[in-house]
Amino acid sequence: MAAIDLAGAGTLFRKEVLRFWKVAFQTVAAPVLTAVLYLLIFGHVLEDHVEVFPGVRYTSFLVPGLVMMSVLQNAFANTSSSLIQSKITGNLVFLLLTPLSHWAWFVAYVAASAVRGLVVGLGVLLVTVWFAPLHLAEPWWVLVFAALGAGMLGALGLIAGLWAEKFDQLAAFQNFIVMPMTFLSGVFYSVKSLPGVWQAVSHLNPFFYMIDGFRRGFFGASDVSPWLSLAIVGTSFVVVSAIALRLLASGYKLRS
Repeated sequence: MAAIDLAGAGTLFRKEVLRFWKVAFQTVAAPVLTAVLYLLIFGHVLEDHVEVFPGVRYTSFLVPGLVMMSVLQNAFANTSSSLIQSKITGNLVFLLLTPLSHWAWFVAYVAASAVRGLVVGLGVLLVTVWFAPLHLAEPWWVLVFAALGAGMLGALGLIAGLWAEKFDQLAAFQNFIVMPMTFLSGVFYSVKSLPGVWQAVSHLNPFFYMIDGFRRGFFGASDVSPWLSLAIVGTSFVVVSAIALRLLASGYKLRS
């Protein structure tokens, strides 16, 4: 049974990777272009007016935030869009006929979403670094938070895809939950520049810790301790993954 799960998870993973890679112009190139536009607009307007960390240009500060934002949004989009499309077109039944466990489903979908998120994030980094050269002060934090963030949003996309029954429900989940939490996580600013009450609200947002920890890897400076960020992001990943696994194991909105 373990061998079947392993082989099946590998096959499903390859199918999910090929699914987004065959339309890479839409799933990879378009998000990279969007991030570059954000960089050009915000960088041009605020470059000479904002300094978050001593000696760090605002454009340089902005790049890691845009990279991580792209990772999170695209990891979420991969699993959620795949599941809702399979539900609506009816081809989900072919997966239900397989002897794959809920663990195999989870690993395949989340791993594929992480690949998409990290590929887009790398693309954003390679393009934007031409505008604002960076150096890696503590590269291990970059790898840890990129992987955890992509995995968590992949699992969250799995939950959204299982819950949603039509595209407008999925759009609502993304527009009213994922998008605000991403944009209000310190991508474009340091939360230390906010009034006290909004600083407190920002610290309730797990996305803030992903981006702050990721940025720490580039500058060696952050708004909070990277170890605190790691604890919160790691706990959030475990909780979201546990919920996704429970829903998969129960067949939530899969067999109805």
